[in-house]
Amino acid sequence: MSDTSLIASEALPRGFKFAAVKAGVKPSGKPDFAVAVAQRIASAAAMFTANRVQAAPVTIGRRHLERSSGLLRAVAVNAGNANCATGAAGLRAAERVCAAAAETFGCEGHEVFPSSTGIIGVPLPEEKLVKALPEVKRRLAATPEAFSQFAQAILTTDNRAKIAHATMEAGGKQVRVAGVCKGAGMIHPQLVSPSAPGASGSGPGLHATMLVFLFTDAAVHPTALDRYLRETVEVSFNRISIDGDTSTNDTVLLLASGESGADIWADDAEFARALKEVCTSLAKQIVADGEGVTHVVELQIEGAASDADALKVAKAIAHSPLVKTAWAGCDPNWGRLMAATGYSGAAVDPEKIAIWFGDLQICVDGGRSPAYDEHAAHQYLQQLEYSIRVALGVGEGRCRFWTSDLTAEYVRINGEYST
Repeated sequence: MSDTSLIASEALPRGFKFAAVKAGVKPSGKPDFAVAVAQRIASAAAMFTANRVQAAPVTIGRRHLERSSGLLRAVAVNAGNANCATGAAGLRAAERVCAAAAETFGCEGHEVFPSSTGIIGVPLPEEKLVKALPEVKRRLAATPEAFSQFAQAILTTDNRAKIAHATMEAGGKQVRVAGVCKGAGMIHPQLVSPSAPGASGSGPGLHATMLVFLFTDAAVHPTALDRYLRETVEVSFNRISIDGDTSTNDTVLLLASGESGADIWADDAEFARALKEVCTSLAKQIVADGEGVTHVVELQIEGAASDADALKVAKAIAHSPLVKTAWAGCDPNWGRLMAATGYSGAAVDPEKIAIWFGDLQICVDGGRSPAYDEHAAHQYLQQLEYSIRVALGVGEGRCRFWTSDLTAEYVRINGEYST
């Protein structure tokens, strides 16, 4: 598996072409329109934000997947404009882009999947995207360079492209899985399947989102693909947070071209492993590239009454400004971890809680460990990446969760984003 910005030709899933152009949506003039086209109809599965305020491309993407019964030919992604809080005009704009892309690539409008990221509440200049489609078609290529350009064009406040890939064998044939994503702020995905009712999330914000596009050359029925995606997302993208804000545009899309000739059924452990490997890498790359992030923290919660309780504790810790600012200052203030655990809503026995920073035990039986070394703890927290383990001692529930610190740079970026 690799997460470099340019993958080898032999790792790129077969059956897809990619392109990216400058459509003029981003004020910076950088590439802002990315398109992936399947050489023939591909199986598809997607998960979307649980935020009740949802962008036009999320609504249209759901509709198209339902109408096509999980079959797609193209993905059209713009950056620089979220096409959210734009009313009926935003829906029409997304549909017009899809219709124009369908005409360009020789498919039906509902076989095109739209996606957008950027500032909220600004009308989408869809005419710029439509005008750019002939150049997109000219540039389409099944090369690592085109795949990398696709990954670059979807970025907003990200510092770098995020790519991961893995391979496996099925029936004597090699299967490739690869993905790209973007996200650096407004990151606390709470993804649900298209059939699930919207769940409450944060209200509309200024910018950013998490977009993930996954590709495989395996042959997988849409129903099985949906199951693989839901199970994988739950332990990867639904286990990260930078700032606790759930975007209006969060989307994860998985396409399967079938070009490898390998049939994957609903219980293939190796395919599940490869997909999880790619998604976990991408999820961690998002946290590492978070706005203003100087520390990436893996929370290991164990001994909870249930896995759901373990997740409650992880999110309480990950979303605490006091905890996150302590991490920014490399301050081993473990009392803040105790407090967040206590108000998380999980079942807790304060006298059974234990905490470790890496291999350093900080807390035992709910109190300061006799072996606690404040200097060593401070030194440990100076690393770019580290783990914190919290054992509740009340059950078998557990989870892993990745998050970050909160710095003055995050405040600066988000205080100036739209102006």
